[in-house]
Amino acid sequence: MAWAEVVTLIAAGLLVGFINTLAGGGSIISLSVLMMLGLPPGIANGTNRIAITIQTLTATTSFRQQKILPLRKAVYLSIPAILGALLGAWLAVDIREDIFEKAIGIIMLIMLVFILYKPQKYIYGRADIIEKPLNWKVYIVFFLIGIYGGFIHMGVGYFLLASIVLGTGFDLVKANAVKVFIVLAYAPFTLLVFLYYGQINWLYGLVLAIGNVIGALVASRMAVKRGVVFVKWVIVVVVFITAGEMFGLYSFKDIAGLLIK
Repeated sequence: MAWAEVVTLIAAGLLVGFINTLAGGGSIISLSVLMMLGLPPGIANGTNRIAITIQTLTATTSFRQQKILPLRKAVYLSIPAILGALLGAWLAVDIREDIFEKAIGIIMLIMLVFILYKPQKYIYGRADIIEKPLNWKVYIVFFLIGIYGGFIHMGVGYFLLASIVLGTGFDLVKANAVKVFIVLAYAPFTLLVFLYYGQINWLYGLVLAIGNVIGALVASRMAVKRGVVFVKWVIVVVVFITAGEMFGLYSFKDIAGLLIK
């Protein structure tokens, strides 16, 4: 592996780790870079799970140390997500990237409306439902999100954030802590599925993970220190950037190709 590839993977991982921990959708960058370096989409999808697993372990540990993670509900929500993710990973043999990217772009823009319109309802949490037990509808939602996360993962953070805030009442900071815990819970299982099918490049995945870990550590600290409003605006900026890529306004893959030359 050339030094230019190492630097590119670590830089991409740093951005992805930061974005995924505070918002979501960062995997569009890592997948684009991995494919630009020559990996087929299926192997890029599997290889990305190495960095995601290590990144979420770092972020979860940091949130836990800062006493932000509501562990009991996070565990409950992770169970249906794991089951769904296993199913999604098994289905991830033939990926239709174009369809999924457009769908994510639309959903991200819808979530942007939620964040900006009456934000007290969507980002600051709801004390009236925090103490209530989770109902069966919430478990079904997280099972479905798990299927998507296991299949392609890209953009799953937005689905998780919206569902955690609206389903549990947590604010965006705690919702981010729960989000990374859930991804940590299912990511190793999906990694094993991709490993079984031989769709893993360990060297690229581990180098990418170096950046992911740094980005996740910085983001988890900033989320707690700066609070809900900071997280909200990070999400807004990331939504605009990644939605533009998904609607074909520019290509992270092409940009990465130009930078590495």
